[in-house]
Amino acid sequence: MGKIIDLATFSDPRGDLTVIEKILPFQVKRIYFIYNVEGKRGEHRHKKTRQAFVCLNGSCKIYLNNGENKKFIVLDNPKKCLIVEPEDWHYMDSFSNGSILLVLASEYYDIKDYIDEEY
Repeated sequence: MGKIIDLATFSDPRGDLTVIEKILPFQVKRIYFIYNVEGKRGEHRHKKTRQAFVCLNGSCKIYLNNGENKKFIVLDNPKKCLIVEPEDWHYMDSFSNGSILLVLASEYYDIKDYIDEEY
């Protein structure tokens, strides 16, 4: 089941700097971001791909279902990173105006890796 990890953040009078380094439980092969969202995104799980979600701006809600447990997680702070496992059927919604969701994935895009049916 997905879990939140805290990202190292360094703050001083000039602002904040948040780092994603040596903390993800996988090597990153694909990076993309989601924005200007109307409705839901996702609605699938994977056979192999692990993902890390960081809401860089604004907020969104992530629904997770691993076949045994279901939960919602709100991402509203760029210091928080949600790790989503392949078995986590998920969708993202309730995007605030101007929100940007960064996604780092363990695998390159492959349509054969997607499972659309929820448990």
